[in-house]
Amino acid sequence: LTLKRMFVRKFTMRYPEERHVPRKGYRGEHRLKKDEQGRMKCVACLMCQTACPAECISITAGASPWPDRDKIPMKFDIDLLKCIYCGMCEEACPCDAIELTPTYNIIATSRQEKVYDINKLLSR
Repeated sequence: LTLKRMFVRKFTMRYPEERHVPRKGYRGEHRLKKDEQGRMKCVACLMCQTACPAECISITAGASPWPDRDKIPMKFDIDLLKCIYCGMCEEACPCDAIELTPTYNIIATSRQEKVYDINKLLSR
């Protein structure tokens, strides 16, 4: 048994040098997408907020400055400490504006750093 354990491939990684690559379809940190003109795709329809079982998404809608949509989010917050990363927000969005990226190791030193606002979501 000891010899068998000695020659079996080890699964330990050298973390800072070797990064874990998540599998395809992994649901990590959220981000908001932009369209071809650089504007956010979100139209503040509140579908993601309604579909979220953890109730971690908070959206406040306002008037849109562009003629092709009625409203845009003035405030869009996601509390990632409440989020269960189920992907329901991504599936509920009719305009494909929200996405769960494969990013999994963003460090935070306070609880407030894990509440992503609209600026932080667009910059991801």
